[in-house]
Parts: sequence; structure tokens; C-alpha cells
Amino acid sequence: MTRVAVVDIGTNSTRLLVAAVEDGRVTELQRESIVTRLGEGVDATGALGEEPQQRVFAALDSYADAIERHSATVRRVVMTSAVRDASNGAQFAETVHSRYALEGSTLSGDEEARLSFLGATAARDDSEPLLVIDIGGGSTEMIVGARGAVDFHVSTQVGVVRHSERHLHSDPPTGGELAALGDDARSVIEGSVPDEVRRRVGGAVAVAGTATSCAAIDLALDPYDPARVEGHTLSAARIAEIRDRLAALPLADRRAVTGLDPARAPTIVAGTVVLLEVLGAFALDRVEVSERDILWGVALDSTSAR
Repeated sequence: MTRVAVVDIGTNSTRLLVAAVEDGRVTELQRESIVTRLGEGVDATGALGEEPQQRVFAALDSYADAIERHSATVRRVVMTSAVRDASNGAQFAETVHSRYALEGSTLSGDEEARLSFLGATAARDDSEPLLVIDIGGGSTEMIVGARGAVDFHVSTQVGVVRHSERHLHSDPPTGGELAALGDDARSVIEGSVPDEVRRRVGGAVAVAGTATSCAAIDLALDPYDPARVEGHTLSAARIAEIRDRLAALPLADRRAVTGLDPARAPTIVAGTVVLLEVLGAFALDRVEVSERDILWGVALDSTSAR
């Protein structure tokens, strides 16, 4: 058995998984998520801001104690869209490595997709092509495969932080702003996935904050319960109802919605729009939500050769 700590520094959140991994099985020991908005302003400026970086470092300071307490022997960090896109991303990554003694890299979109699929399908054995949807702050990955093997993947520049900043300027957002966001996302999604790939997919699993938040809202969870979120199915019609409810609320009221982490309130509307556009592009009327995501994928990948 290997104790693994994985930190995922994303565009919207910084997350930690500490797990015991043995023979391809993952047992979670501790899991944390803090919305740090590292990608704030990157779409406009091309660089990571000083304040967002400090929010990430504060999260990593708190995670360092947990990693030590669990005596993790494998300590990995992965950085995704915001760091990948920023002009000062390499400098930020070097600071993370040197300050926190975490091994890892800034993932390419292809590697991010592979690891997300590995995590999402770790406890599954689907014989038919399955779509894994990973909506992040700066990018959205769509991965298609069966029995753990990927046969198509794409990483798109569609993300909840990026597209909120690009399109949603009113509080609450206007119908025109929502339509523009949907049109933008749809164009990228449909242009990135060939028709024949979309036609052969029979089901979908969605990971990451947008999907888990929608599940928690649907279940009215207070407090959040990952065991109830795992495997929860949402129809496209129900996601549209959640989108409409959230989009009608000013930000201050959105923060108070049961099941929604208040820190995700600024970007959840964009997330629901993107999730619906992905399902629409694949002609799917429902999606299964999973807590098993890139954190699981990195934990499994880090121990596969041991």
C-alpha cells in the first residue's frame, strides 16, 4: 500500500487528495477543495495575478500539514489551464515545486484528459463508448473511451472563469449575455469533436466542481456529502432548471443557495451553460456525476509502476 498526496492547482480551485493506493484501488483518507481563482484575469492579461497566486499559496500552506500528518510518501502536484496559458506560469510552477517539495508538472491538455478519464473510470467497466466531461476554470476536457481505454479526447479553451469574465458582466446576467456564452461554448465544442465521435457515445460522466455542485443543489445537501453526490444522475432538463434558477439570482443571493459552495457562486452559471452545451452537442439527455476525477487519475498513475 502506498500513501499518495495529490494537489491539483486548477484555474478555479486548488484541491488535495490524500489516499492509500493498492492494486489499483484508491481509498480516500482526506480530500479538500478551496476556490482560489488562480485564473482570475488570465484571459484578459495573459498572466497570473499576484493576489490569485497568494490565495493558492495560502491553500498549499494548509495542505502541507495534512500531507505530513498522513505521512504520504508520494507527493504530486499537477497544474492545468491557468498555469499552462500564463506568461509567468513557469515561474509560478517553480515556486510551487521549491516551496512545497511537490513533484509534478504543468499538464498538457492531452495529459489532463488522459488522467481525468483514468480517474473517472477507475471503478467502472463500460463496454460502450462513454463520454467523460471535465469542466474547469480555463478549459473543458471531453474524453471518449471504453473499458478504461481512451479513443478520443480534446481539451478546449472553454472554462467557467474564462467564460464568466468574457460574457457575464451583469448581476444577475442578462439573457443576451447567457446566449452569447452559450453560442461561444457551442461553437468551440461542436468544432472540436467530429460528428462520428459524438454519434457513438451512449452515456456520460461529469467530474469537477460544476457537476458536483449541480448534484449537491439538486439533492439540497447541507453539508456537502460526497457519498451522495457520487453516481447521482441529472437530466438535462433538471440542469436547465438549476441554470435558470441560479441565473435569475444576484450573486449575493446565489451564494446562499443550499448545496452550492458560496465561493463557486460567481462561476456556477457559466458552468451550467457549458455542461448543457456539451450534453446537447452529444445529443445526451442526462449525465452521471462522479467525485472520481483527475485526483484519482494522478494517484493511480503515480503508483502504477511501483
